Amino acid sequence: MTFDRLARAFAAVTAVAAFGIAASAFAQVNPLPPDRAFRFSAALIDSRTIEARFTIAEGYYLYRDKIHFAVEPATAGLTVPPLPEGKVKEDQFFGRVETYRGGMVVRLALKDAKPGQAVVVAAESQGCADIGLCYPPTVQKVTLPVPEGSVVPKAPTEAAKRTWFN
Repeated sequence: MTFDRLARAFAAVTAVAAFGIAASAFAQVNPLPPDRAFRFSAALIDSRTIEARFTIAEGYYLYRDKIHFAVEPATAGLTVPPLPEGKVKEDQFFGRVETYRGGMVVRLALKDAKPGQAVVVAAESQGCADIGLCYPPTVQKVTLPVPEGSVVPKAPTEAAKRTWFN
């Protein structure tokens, strides 16, 4: 390899490394909005069970004791089991706390959801970015239609798709 080719290769590697450092610094200066850092989703498992999920972006965490759920209408009733254990952290703001990174899933129970109507699941949460930025409590909502009947229809299984002719 000639000196000229070696110099160009070194310049290219240096440019790529500088771009990576700049992109990382840009991400720290421009943190994600809370609804992207802590994405909330919910789905009906059956007419009385909701799977609630937080997908947490890398470099962010949620406080376990700052997560609360509610349902509208309140007459549908909501039972929230104890949340899964989190990772213990000594936090500069709240002391010894449990946190979630990556994600968290919990199953919520509806007591009296009316088939054919919709329920709104509200999740209040609070979390921080590793760069030292903490967000105020945030509420995210998902509307779920409660199907007629006792079971939420699921996609047909492979066996159910086959006919006796196959």
